[in-house]
Amino acid sequence: PAPQENLLYFIEKNAPHLEGWKREILRIVRKISQYLYPQGQTKIMNEGFACFVHYHILHSLHARGLITDGTLLEFYASHTAVTFQPDFDDPRYSGINPYALGFAVFQDIKRICLAPTDEDRRWFSFAGDPDWRKQIHFAMREFRDESFILQYLSPKVMRDLHLFALSNDPDATAYRVSAIHDDSGYQYLRQAFARQIAESTRPPDIQIVSVDRWGDRHLRLRQMDPQPLDQDEAQKTLHLIHTLWGYDVHLDMEELSLSESGTL
Repeated sequence: PAPQENLLYFIEKNAPHLEGWKREILRIVRKISQYLYPQGQTKIMNEGFACFVHYHILHSLHARGLITDGTLLEFYASHTAVTFQPDFDDPRYSGINPYALGFAVFQDIKRICLAPTDEDRRWFSFAGDPDWRKQIHFAMREFRDESFILQYLSPKVMRDLHLFALSNDPDATAYRVSAIHDDSGYQYLRQAFARQIAESTRPPDIQIVSVDRWGDRHLRLRQMDPQPLDQDEAQKTLHLIHTLWGYDVHLDMEELSLSESGTL
């Protein structure tokens, strides 16, 4: 009567000829995937917070004389390697390093609390709050990556990481720089970056819309969002769903349809 968004659950419960041990494997995979799904939306925060806490603890121990300069230097070597952000034209570049970005933002929250600038006071209501730990804990409890960037990515961090936005019009012959380091650019860049993070952590919304239970048992899927799909990967995935379901499977997408049929 309504579309089903949990494909593994539907197949686990309704596949006509799936053996019991295979249903159990599907259940295990489904449970683990559901457990890990929210963690994929807090990668920047988790990695950044870990680096921030590690950095704070080691410096606190060093300030109290509980570790030596040599130990702190060893930590610096490891920490620097983890939080290193290659430039866009560096052969090692593969996107924004979540460790580097998360650590930079958490460090900046502390700085905004303890040593705010006039710019910080315009952008953040908590600027000058001496209880920086309260602000760090609030950020960790109440946000995920997308909203964390919208709330806490500061102009200073954007400048430090040399962030800018490009407009990629498929009909244009060149890229256009759509956001630079000014007030309107910072706002646009923050929103565009948060949107990019959200899209990268959100899987395509594909749901089961109908099944001919008493006829040829044909299973029909439909993509509910406009997110582009790689056709080769979509066809491979459809083949695997067909393997589990045991009968013909059809996927309706934005611009075309894919089918997987035959007897396996």
